[in-house]
Amino acid sequence: MNKYAENVWNMHQIKNELCEVPRNMTDSDRQRALRELKEAVDSSTNLALRDKSRCLDDSFLRRFLYARKHNVKDSFQLLLRYHQHRREHPELWAAADSSVLRALVDGLPGVLTQRDRRGRCVLLMFTSNWNPQTCPLTSVFRALLLTIERTLSDTQTQANGYVIVVDWSEFTFKQTCSLQARVLKMMIDCLQDCLPVRFKSICFISQPWYVEGMLAIIKPYLKAAERIELHGHNLSSLHDSLPLDILPAELGGEGPPYNSERWLQEFCKVESLGRATYWTDS
Repeated sequence: MNKYAENVWNMHQIKNELCEVPRNMTDSDRQRALRELKEAVDSSTNLALRDKSRCLDDSFLRRFLYARKHNVKDSFQLLLRYHQHRREHPELWAAADSSVLRALVDGLPGVLTQRDRRGRCVLLMFTSNWNPQTCPLTSVFRALLLTIERTLSDTQTQANGYVIVVDWSEFTFKQTCSLQARVLKMMIDCLQDCLPVRFKSICFISQPWYVEGMLAIIKPYLKAAERIELHGHNLSSLHDSLPLDILPAELGGEGPPYNSERWLQEFCKVESLGRATYWTDS
């Protein structure tokens, strides 16, 4: 009976948080914010918005509103930075190549099939799978960028955001030495300031001392450092945040080991890529 009541409560929570918005905001408030953002785009002469074709899509604009809690001014500034970043770094946003797909095969990142109880999309990073020689850090970043871009097409993801679980098990000191400071800074700047995303929590598990040392160095540059949770080898604390039934076996969950094939196939379908593409360099 208690288990049944818990399930009913969880479903109630998911329904309530399906599209998390600021308190007291009505549908008409959201529509007004969307209308005002459209007007700001139409009247803008900023070169970053030279091509306004994507801004004709309401779903595309809503991701910026959700990311800034429907503050139109802040949403518009984020929209400008997003387009400016794409103009300045076209190589990061180019169509996926074999090294990007190699990263996805290795779970860098992975995407869980199910959301957590708050309706958040859960991304995984299996860092020990990273081979810097065959898959540069920029390719991992591109895989993450393109994955976020694809998953943001879902309104529920726009509204409720992401949880990222970074598994540092068996990540070596040698691999740490391949984390170039220049690329890390580029990643931080983009993820913090240029993407319409809401990272609700970043969970580190099994992080070695040298990863904690690296984190201490970059923490002053993080605007939401308090959202990084260091669980170490204590998976029970991770399970307090994420339910066992959605987690794969590698994270102490009730599911089977993570299979990258599902998200890889979905990604390739959107990108119109064939299976042979990501085995080219194998």
